[in-house]
Amino acid sequence: MPAPLIRHPFMNGPALSECNAAAMVQAMLAFELALAEVQERHGAMPAGTHRAMREPLESHAFDLAAMAEGVASGGNAAIPFVKQGRAALPEPLKRYWHMGATSQDVVDSALMLLLKPRLAALDALLLRCRAAAVELMNTHDQTVMVGRTLMQQALPITFGVKVAHWAIGLEQSRRRLAQVELPVQFGGAVGVHSGWGELGLDFMDGLAGRLELAAPVLPWHTDRQPIHALATALDAVAGAAEKAALDVALLTQTEIGEVSEPGGEGMGASSSMPHKRNPVRCALIRAACRQIHGHATVIMNAAAQPLERGLGEWHAEWSPLVDSALLLEGALEQLARLLEGLEVHAEAMQRNLAITGGAIMAEPVSRLLVPVVGQDAAKRISAEAAETARIERRAYATVLTEHTEITGRIERAELERVADPALYLGSAQRQVRRAIDWLMAS
Repeated sequence: MPAPLIRHPFMNGPALSECNAAAMVQAMLAFELALAEVQERHGAMPAGTHRAMREPLESHAFDLAAMAEGVASGGNAAIPFVKQGRAALPEPLKRYWHMGATSQDVVDSALMLLLKPRLAALDALLLRCRAAAVELMNTHDQTVMVGRTLMQQALPITFGVKVAHWAIGLEQSRRRLAQVELPVQFGGAVGVHSGWGELGLDFMDGLAGRLELAAPVLPWHTDRQPIHALATALDAVAGAAEKAALDVALLTQTEIGEVSEPGGEGMGASSSMPHKRNPVRCALIRAACRQIHGHATVIMNAAAQPLERGLGEWHAEWSPLVDSALLLEGALEQLARLLEGLEVHAEAMQRNLAITGGAIMAEPVSRLLVPVVGQDAAKRISAEAAETARIERRAYATVLTEHTEITGRIERAELERVADPALYLGSAQRQVRRAIDWLMAS
């Protein structure tokens, strides 16, 4: 697979280097050595055993290629890993290696260890996005723009309140992700710590503390709620990130031009059209998020697993789960840069407010006219004046004052006030302040 060309560009480079096959092996090794340490502490093996195991194993060069081949015959990476690890130990120590554990204990716990730093990185990126959004909100809380529904001009809003909705979505999903627990997995062959009696739960709790993972109530071999919670939380962040990127991309269209992505050498360049400045960051964000949505579907469909070990469902989780975290890290890196360098064109927003000749203010104008001319006439007059203003490129309020049915019946100043988009923003400015207070309260 040409991953460096079609997969990795949507991910975060440093994260990719920290989340590879070698890192997975190190995470599995951390689990096994922690297990031995906990078991030794509880008297299940002679004192000093875990240290004696640690030295040859930490310096051992595991054969990743052979391990990968072993997955095809054993069904998971733990089986060839355990085999290689045991072969690297002196004969007297072999019996204590992987004692009481099963493959799923190793793989699930290793994945949790692998993903833990990724969640920390995601949180940091979300906080970076939040800071950039708050700065935009403060700067543009009074920057008036068109509000659009069903892709059409509706009524005026501010750019600050638009960014506030992006920020709220991102922060809500950040808090949800922060609450997700990464539990250790340890239950043995069928999840009841066979052969260890009540000590099995002590081993499990001790492992959780040693590896700094959450201690589950019970082993969760076919209770995939922890994986489901993590995958859907990642997907929620992806949804919030994609929403912001979609809005920005739509606002960058040549005919709208209300914002531009940050510039830079080669950013947004076309292979054939020199004049273009494509919203590439938005494209990368949305492409990554679309893949995360697909991965979440795979994991949700694997939530119900048979009996005491999944038959394909468990196996189907691994790649989508890790890829989702890596894709999301890449998307949020792009989003942070996008928000930090976003170019906002207030003059284009003003131009687009006037593009309909004032029709965007027909609704409040109609409300003003109702007591004077009645409901039906008010709606007709406000629409007629808007069309005239658009065709003749004149101010909406001026055309209204000249309309024969209302001439002399309403003061020009009142018509100008009602036709001013900046005076019809509802609670937009207060919403921005309220959003900032909520965002910064955590």
